[in-house]
Amino acid sequence: MIDDFTLEQCRKDREILQLKIKNLEHGINEAEKMIAESHMNDEALTFLRRKVAESNQDLAILYLI
Repeated sequence: MIDDFTLEQCRKDREILQLKIKNLEHGINEAEKMIAESHMNDEALTFLRRKVAESNQDLAILYLI
């Protein structure tokens, strides 16, 4: 979840907002590649999937700003 300070900075500065969006999109894409090519155990996969879901929620919030 995005902290309050980060949200406030994104509201104040479009450049920060765009950078945060780009960073999240990249992280999600890379994590999804890791999941697709995965040789991880179930616990690690579950953790990674949870992080992707959380990042997608954060991204949705940022898109609304």
